[in-house]
Amino acid sequence: MTEFREAFVGIDAAKLRNAVAVADAGRDGEIRYLGEMDASAESMRRLVGRLAAKYDRLHFCYEAGPTGYGLHRLITDLGHSCTVVAPSLIPRRASDRVKTNRRDATMLARLLRAGELTAVWVPDPVHEAMRNLVRSRAATVETVRVHKQQVSAFLLRHSRIFPRRKMFSGHLFSRAVES
Repeated sequence: MTEFREAFVGIDAAKLRNAVAVADAGRDGEIRYLGEMDASAESMRRLVGRLAAKYDRLHFCYEAGPTGYGLHRLITDLGHSCTVVAPSLIPRRASDRVKTNRRDATMLARLLRAGELTAVWVPDPVHEAMRNLVRSRAATVETVRVHKQQVSAFLLRHSRIFPRRKMFSGHLFSRAVES
């Protein structure tokens, strides 16, 4: 009779290379660091395929970050569970100050196996696009505000006072563009 094999995979996701560790099921299951893999979709697909050939059930996790949710979508499309974890929700010991990719991947695999990770909501592509649009608009509004303050301060330093109450009205800018 063959034994049911389950594994928990921790991924320390990065722009170019992902560090990967696997924890076998069970309290005393072995935790192995597999190394750093190319972060491309094809490379991750090959890794998932290799692990799926060895194990009956796989559970993946990685920290939410600037790499986005593409890895989550890739793994779930391949039929495996994937948890995205907020870095602030990962339990850490006070003495644990050294951060390396290897340690992070191994710790994620161990904590996933222990059930100590809290998942975050993963937006679908439409929600993610809307979030990006809102963030871009907010950044643009902030940039415009800062530059208006810089122009006002520059004029004030050179004793140039604008004769009207509002210096940056749409009417003023439209006339400047026409000239």
